[in-house]
Amino acid sequence: MKKNVLIIGAGGVAQVVAHKCAQNNDVLGDIHVASRTVEKCHAIVDSINEKKALKTDGRVEAHALDAMDVGATKALIEKTGAEIVINVGSAFVNMSVLSACIETGAAYIDTAIHEDPLKICETPPWYANYEWKRREECEKAGVTAVLGAGFDPGVVNAYAKLAYDEYFDRVDTIDIIDVNAGSHGRWFATNFDPEINFREFTGQVWSWQSNEWVSNKMFEVRKEWDLPVVGTSTTYMTGHDEVHSLSQNLGVPTVRFWMGFGDHYVNVFTVLNNLGLLSEQPVTTAEGLDVVPLKVVKAVLPDPSSLAPSYIGKTCIGDLVKGVKDGKEREVFIYNVADHKEAYEEVGSQGISYTAGVPAVAAAMLIATGEWDVKKMANVEDLPPRPFLAVLDRIGLPTRIREGEDDRAVDFA
Repeated sequence: MKKNVLIIGAGGVAQVVAHKCAQNNDVLGDIHVASRTVEKCHAIVDSINEKKALKTDGRVEAHALDAMDVGATKALIEKTGAEIVINVGSAFVNMSVLSACIETGAAYIDTAIHEDPLKICETPPWYANYEWKRREECEKAGVTAVLGAGFDPGVVNAYAKLAYDEYFDRVDTIDIIDVNAGSHGRWFATNFDPEINFREFTGQVWSWQSNEWVSNKMFEVRKEWDLPVVGTSTTYMTGHDEVHSLSQNLGVPTVRFWMGFGDHYVNVFTVLNNLGLLSEQPVTTAEGLDVVPLKVVKAVLPDPSSLAPSYIGKTCIGDLVKGVKDGKEREVFIYNVADHKEAYEEVGSQGISYTAGVPAVAAAMLIATGEWDVKKMANVEDLPPRPFLAVLDRIGLPTRIREGEDDRAVDFA
C-alpha cells in the first residue's frame, strides 16, 4: 500500500486531480499541491475546503516548488512523505520530476509525453525520445512510473487494450476521436496551456498507417464523424502520444488520432502561425526587448482555468476499433461523454480538465492498492484495463460501447 500524494501543477487539471484525491483520501492519504505559483495552490486547497471534498479527515497543503529543480522536488517528496507523485505541470518538467521520483522511490504518474522547450513537434518515436530511455533506470530502482494516464493518452489506451483483449481476435485499425462540442463563450481561447496546445499543431502531423509513419500537414486531413450525444463532428488528423505507444505495444497496423476543431479555431490558428506569432524562437522588438512570440500569445490569451464557470456542452472521446472476431469483420466505438457544467459544479474545472485529471487519480488509486504498483515504467496499455475503467466508472468517467445500433454501458462488475 502506498499513501500520500504530491500533485505537481496548479492549473485546471491539477484542480480536478486535487478534488478527486480529496474525495478518495481514504485510499490516497494526505494531499499536497505544489507549483511555482503558490497562490494558485492555496486557491485549490481553499476550493477543496469550501466544497468539503475530503472523504475523511486529512491534510491538504500547498507548497511552492520549481519542479525543474530535481533537488527541490526530491526534498519536497521526502518532507511530505508522498509515495505517489501526480505530475500535471508543464510537459517540460516531466524528466526532472521523474528523476526525483527515482531518487526517492515515489511512484510517478503523468498525463503527456515530455517536451524539450527548444523543440516543437518532435518526430516519432515520441516515447523513445525521452521516457523509454529510462525504463531500465525505473526497473532497477523498483519505481512504478505510469506514463500518459490522462484521457488521451490514458483512457483511450485502456479502451484499445480492452478491445484488443476482449472484442477482437485481430485488430486492424484504431482511430482515436476527441471532440469537444462545448462552448466557453470567449472570442478565442485554448482549453489547456496555450503554449503546449499550439506546439502540438505547428509542425508535421504523424500517424501510423500500414505499419509505417506517415506525415501530413496540420489541417490537411479532415474527416466527419457521427458521434454519440454530440452528433456530426468535424475533426482533423493530428499527431498524439498514444499513436506511438499503441502501435508499438499492441502491434496494430494503423493507429490515427483525430481532434475536433471549428472553423474559427482553424482560422485564428492559421493567422497566428502565418504571422510567426506561434514561434518559440526569440525576436527583438524595436525597443531592444527580446521576446518569444509564443509566450506573448500565451500571456494575452485567457487562462484556461478561467473558462470553467461559463463553459457549457459536452465532450465525446473514444476509440473506433476495427478488426476481426470469430472470422467476421467487427467495428466498435468505445467512448465516454463528459459534461462541462457538471464538471464545474463538482470540482470547479471545465470538462477538458476533468477528463484529463480524473484518470490520473484512478491510476494513483490502483498504485495505492497495489494493482498497478508494477515497480517499473509502463504505458497504460501495458496494464490491466478493467480495474482502471472500473475505478473511472465509480469516480466520474463511465465507459460506453456502440456497435451498430446497440449503444450500452460497459459492465466492469
